[in-house]
Amino acid sequence: QVQLVESGGGLVQSGGSLRVSCAASGTIWFGNVMGWYRQAPGKQRELVATATSGGSTNYADFVKGRFTISRDNRRNTVYLQMNSLKPEDTAVYYCYVRQGSDYWGQGTQVTVAS
Repeated sequence: QVQLVESGGGLVQSGGSLRVSCAASGTIWFGNVMGWYRQAPGKQRELVATATSGGSTNYADFVKGRFTISRDNRRNTVYLQMNSLKPEDTAVYYCYVRQGSDYWGQGTQVTVAS
């Protein structure tokens, strides 16, 4: 089993920055994928960014150039640095780990005020 604990969400003005973090505990496999999804009210959950343990990253087009995903493999922690935030980035951000099965965090709210 894997447990994920997110932190760092909050309220920010448009154009501002936030960093969210997710610490994984339990049975963590080397070679897993960690990442972030988000879900806005009335919308489906969508992929934001992923990172492999080897350092490969993948981003949704709508965050390229603004968000940066990184991970600390020794701490089993993944980060999402969000810059130039827009009101449409408002959502609950969910951390996940894929290692055989998918494991999800409880979500952290990010609200961007216009």
